Amino acid sequence: MSNLDIYKSVFVESLQVPSENFNEDLEYNAIPEWDSIGHMSLISNLEEKFNITFETDDIIDFSSFKRGKEILSNKYKVNF
Repeated sequence: MSNLDIYKSVFVESLQVPSENFNEDLEYNAIPEWDSIGHMSLISNLEEKFNITFETDDIIDFSSFKRGKEILSNKYKVNF
């Protein structure tokens, strides 16, 4: 499984979004499931899957699926 597949699956599982409804344009608070609690679940699961620890600023800046990929790629060296 590629890092992108893992990343998408963490979103689907953490936010309980049906995979057929998943969209890469997803943004924080755009769906009811991605509220503050969903956000922390997402962050926790990403840390576990990619064996990283997010800095507080990165958790706050993680505002969309696309922005999350940028943060993971640039700061944590996850290749997509």
